[in-house]
Amino acid sequence: MLLKSKRAFTLIELLVVVLIIGILSAIALPQYQKAVEKSKASQALILLRNTANAQKVYFLANGTYARTFSDLGVDIPWIGTEKGSEEDFITDTRSNGKWSIQIRWTSDALSSTYITYLTGKYKGAGFLLYNGHEGEPTSYIVCTERNTQGVRFQGKAGDFCIKIMNGQRYFSGNITTYYLP
Repeated sequence: MLLKSKRAFTLIELLVVVLIIGILSAIALPQYQKAVEKSKASQALILLRNTANAQKVYFLANGTYARTFSDLGVDIPWIGTEKGSEEDFITDTRSNGKWSIQIRWTSDALSSTYITYLTGKYKGAGFLLYNGHEGEPTSYIVCTERNTQGVRFQGKAGDFCIKIMNGQRYFSGNITTYYLP
């Protein structure tokens, strides 16, 4: 009577498979987390770009920048008032518990809008829309890592703006600023 031999994986073969899976996971997980964070930030950036377009339209129609979101007609369904910035001259704030968006309008008609993470690993990071002064309808958006004035960024400089958003360092000060590609 012939016995049929059973074929099975050896312990070494199983360990090699587990090792390969571990190495792939170690490589893939950080890239996945980066993609998730970039996706969340991109949604906020889209909201800020919509605000920038609305500010341009408002400026062309009124010769000045809007002080409130309701003046802009931008749909921001957030009803919270938690602030990302404690700066002077904040004229309107909306938040949803994760993000805060604020319009800043000074007496010399300098207008800017901030959108900032309120929680999580990148708390204090976000984006700044600079609208310019009266009679100067130029605007641009930069990535920011806020060091003072409200919710503060706790990471290392560049953790959000360079590593997640692929920005390039522009200015360091109370708000470390990066150009976006």
